Amino acid sequence: MAKESSFDVVSTVDMQEVDNAFQQARKELAQRYDLKDSGSEIALDKAAGAMTVSAPSDFVAGQVIDVIGSKLIKRGIDLAAVQWGAPQAATGGTVRRTASIVDGIDKETASRINKDIKALKLKCKVQVEGDKLRVSSASRDTLQEVIAFLKGQDYGQPLQYVNYR
Repeated sequence: MAKESSFDVVSTVDMQEVDNAFQQARKELAQRYDLKDSGSEIALDKAAGAMTVSAPSDFVAGQVIDVIGSKLIKRGIDLAAVQWGAPQAATGGTVRRTASIVDGIDKETASRINKDIKALKLKCKVQVEGDKLRVSSASRDTLQEVIAFLKGQDYGQPLQYVNYR
């Protein structure tokens, strides 16, 4: 019998790159003419994987988020990995927006990916292992088809394909 090949489907973000993008965005906020004295602030909690933007208005908060987004893209981080919450009123008439950085695949998304792969009717096995999925098959061509299919789908977070053996 042929040896089975496999790969893992994961969703990870390099927090060091997020920190670098955050530092660059903070420098730009201090130097950019329209945002310099606007009273907007950004904060990053690397341990919790969360960002917070405080700004005097929703419009300025949107501009700050755009700056952060441009720095993340330059650092090679997919914007789907950052999920921004709704604007919240804060003290002094300011607006606060928080974002969570997606790390790992949650149960609902994993089951949806599993169901979609099984709907392809290919000869492969899918196992959910915590916050990742392992797809295995005797045929490497089948695994390539699964990867191509998953790249064409949108699950609301970036997916990476690792440990291809």
